Amino acid sequence: MAIIHDPLTRFIAQAVAILLLSRALGLLARRIGQPLVVAEIAAGILLGPSLFGLIAPETYAVVFEPTSLGLLGLVSQLGLILFMFLVGLELDPGLLAGRAHSSVAISHTSIIVPFGLGAAIAPWLHSTLAPEGVSLLPFTLFLGAAMSVTAFPVLARILSERRLVRSRVGAITIACAAVDDVTAWCLLAFVVATARATGASSAVITTLCSAAYVLVMFFLVRPLLGRIAARVGSREALTQNLVAVVLLCLLLSSWTTELLGIHGLFGAFLFGAVLPKQGGLAHALAEKLEDVVLVVLLPLFFAFSGVRTQIGLVDSPQEWLMCGVIVLVACAGKFGGSTIAARVTGMSWRESSAIGVLMNTRGLMELVVLNIGLELGVISPTLFTMMVIMALVTTFVTSPLLQRIYPAEQLAKDLIGAGDSLRVPTPTRRFATLVCVANERSGPGLVTIGEALRGPDRAEPTYALHLMSPTDRASFFVGQAPEEVSARILAPALERARALSVAIKPISFVSSDPAADICGVAGAKGIDLMLLGWHKPLLGQSLLGGIVHDVLDAAPCDVGVFIDRGLVHVRRVLVPFVGGQHDDAALAVAQRLLVAGAADITVLQVESGTATPGPGVAAVERLREQGGGRVTLRVVEHASPAEAALTESRAQYDLLVVGLGPQWGLAHRRLGVHAERLIDGASCSVLVTHAGPERRARLDPSHDALERGEA
Repeated sequence: MAIIHDPLTRFIAQAVAILLLSRALGLLARRIGQPLVVAEIAAGILLGPSLFGLIAPETYAVVFEPTSLGLLGLVSQLGLILFMFLVGLELDPGLLAGRAHSSVAISHTSIIVPFGLGAAIAPWLHSTLAPEGVSLLPFTLFLGAAMSVTAFPVLARILSERRLVRSRVGAITIACAAVDDVTAWCLLAFVVATARATGASSAVITTLCSAAYVLVMFFLVRPLLGRIAARVGSREALTQNLVAVVLLCLLLSSWTTELLGIHGLFGAFLFGAVLPKQGGLAHALAEKLEDVVLVVLLPLFFAFSGVRTQIGLVDSPQEWLMCGVIVLVACAGKFGGSTIAARVTGMSWRESSAIGVLMNTRGLMELVVLNIGLELGVISPTLFTMMVIMALVTTFVTSPLLQRIYPAEQLAKDLIGAGDSLRVPTPTRRFATLVCVANERSGPGLVTIGEALRGPDRAEPTYALHLMSPTDRASFFVGQAPEEVSARILAPALERARALSVAIKPISFVSSDPAADICGVAGAKGIDLMLLGWHKPLLGQSLLGGIVHDVLDAAPCDVGVFIDRGLVHVRRVLVPFVGGQHDDAALAVAQRLLVAGAADITVLQVESGTATPGPGVAAVERLREQGGGRVTLRVVEHASPAEAALTESRAQYDLLVVGLGPQWGLAHRRLGVHAERLIDGASCSVLVTHAGPERRARLDPSHDALERGEA
């Protein structure tokens, strides 16, 4: 190919092909609920001789010309060093707080059992799959170590996406994976030392020197790093000179472990592990490094592994049988060992099985180990291919198995807390509100409305829900728990709550389906009214579209969508009314404000030739009977109810409460082609109400036709 004429252009062509395919497959993986690493492993295999080299051998020979693989391998090794540093950064000793006994028991069992099973089948595999000249001992040790690996980074992201980080299962699993990672890498370091050693004495010396180096890192280097970390409180405080010093120390640590006879990746991992997580240093470093490492350098490693993976090498029924046995043994060791150990420590079978499935995730870490074995000459290319298939299978099955073992309804109970189990609303139960806080700006106004609605009995808390989007960024997990991320978002709302003496109960977790989770929490808590913040719509989307629209469709109760224009108190409230389910929900909000004694209500009854009469007169009269002189009824005639309400809203009101309906120009439209003047033009804050299923069932179904026809 004329466009590839030197090593640089060839490397650029390789990088372009790798990044394009890995990102494209990553989008597909997301759609089927798989972690990104599955797509990246698959992309590496597809770019190798197994597919690309098979369907376009001439182009493959030019792009991945054999002599160019040395440069690709070196760059991918640099990426691995930085990645292992990030893995070490993610390990936090605080994860073991209160869980040390169960975590150590489960993690060590999940290493011993698969190691033993791998060692048991090693003699059978050694006779046909071991490279020439490799003795049984290093082959057995390496196979056992490869079976014992758990992918801590992939596991952390699966827990985040599956909203399990805050659950008991998630807390135990992440702690187990952290212990497992450290133990497995120490074991691998010993295996590499044994494989590289020329004799037993050499292996012992290498092991003792490595242990001494670990002690130096923890007891001498770590305190020095702690002094540096104490001075870095944010990303802005991380200067280029400090980054240079940290990276220099990282490379020196990697170089040292390579010289000691264990792999340089262990030194990178160890340096990340000893770097203190307190302060902002770890988080700032992860933010600076992760994009280049995860988006550019790691896919190069996957492609380099893919070039080494030749599915065609497994070309006989006996070899496919061996591959199947390897997959079964790997799953039986990790899943079986972890599940039984978790059950013995007192967890339920459901929780134990979920932990077993999660600990069976291997992903990227398995590929790192396998590449080390192939470089050392301990395993053959055929066995390397079989083990890559095993890594892909065990990672791929994690999400679907977890979905079946740990279904959404069980997860919802864990997320809202065992002490807050599902409850059936009763007529005498206190009024419960749920405010959904997406960012710092929306929280205070939502809390203000929630406080105004609570009434004289203030024992019932207002629930504040914050949902976090799943992320692939390592810095999300470094030096901060998801609870701390939510705490920053909820801080303004909590501050307003303290000023108003409102009891707030925060709920937060990671969600890939916010609308379903908001409705799930509302149903589990027996919520009477959900309050959502309004946000600027996307291009072509209505003001009440997107997630808000999805929540309105599935909400188990009344919903209020709040447009904040600086609301600090609720004293004068305008409620436009022409009749209908959602207007009835607006009157219900007014009734709650009267019960709470918080506001004076003006009901604007708009009559026109086209408006559909509803139960307005009787409802408003009941409202006036309850509120006495604090309720004013105004009846006006106007061809456009929305314009009449807009004109009245300019008369110094604090809050406009209006039902979601076409008469107010607020019905949702698929393309959002609607002015929604009542929201745009109102000078005060606006609360758009949507009737829940119970209210809709009580009202005259004739109102449905108008709302369904216009929406």
